[in-house]
Amino acid sequence: MTIKRYGAEKAGAGGQRLPFARAVEADGWLHVSGQVAMEDGEIISGGIVEQSHKAIANMIAILHEAGYGVEHVVRCGVWIDDPRDFWSFNRIYQGYFGEHPPARACVQASMMVDCKVEIDCIAYKPRV
Repeated sequence: MTIKRYGAEKAGAGGQRLPFARAVEADGWLHVSGQVAMEDGEIISGGIVEQSHKAIANMIAILHEAGYGVEHVVRCGVWIDDPRDFWSFNRIYQGYFGEHPPARACVQASMMVDCKVEIDCIAYKPRV
């Protein structure tokens, strides 16, 4: 089995090297680390709508970098800071996954950075 890591050399907020890869691929499975609404090492301003779009876009960018698309996502994990944002997040999320949503868990959590939402995923694409 071959394991490939994506973005292990990247830095996070404040230019610090992160102790994890943005994604790891093994035997057709891609595990994408939690993504927040970060751009150029800083959390973007805005509410749940803006931050949800950015966090999901960051996750999709990693999927594409590894040769996967949203159609390959089989599971997502979502952490939301404020449970009142749940329905707003769901509307945005549905726009990205449409009629073929993956399995998902969504919980309220205090974040390690000052953001409103974090999302990770597991994707699968058969090896050819």
